[in-house]
Amino acid sequence: MKSDDIRREELLARKAQLLDRVDQIEAEFEEHEAKDWEEMATEREGDEVLHDLGDAASAELRMIEAALSRLAEGEYGYCVTCGERIDEGRLDLVPATPFCRQHAP
Repeated sequence: MKSDDIRREELLARKAQLLDRVDQIEAEFEEHEAKDWEEMATEREGDEVLHDLGDAASAELRMIEAALSRLAEGEYGYCVTCGERIDEGRLDLVPATPFCRQHAP
């Protein structure tokens, strides 16, 4: 079983990765300089993908912040629905999860 300190380090490392990804996505949006309609259409499709990636990163960042709060409160690793301990394997796969396997959406 991993200690809370190790889990915190893992969550903070993932948070740093996601913040870097968001910065890269924002930089990509700023670099677009399409000259003709065909290039603009291609960039628009790319923008949609980047937007979706940014949304996913933001959602995961919110989950990580909530997990860090649960860690600080001593509630990390317990299902917010039933209060039972979340399986260690599940936390290894989805460290920010607030739900046990039974209550996962």
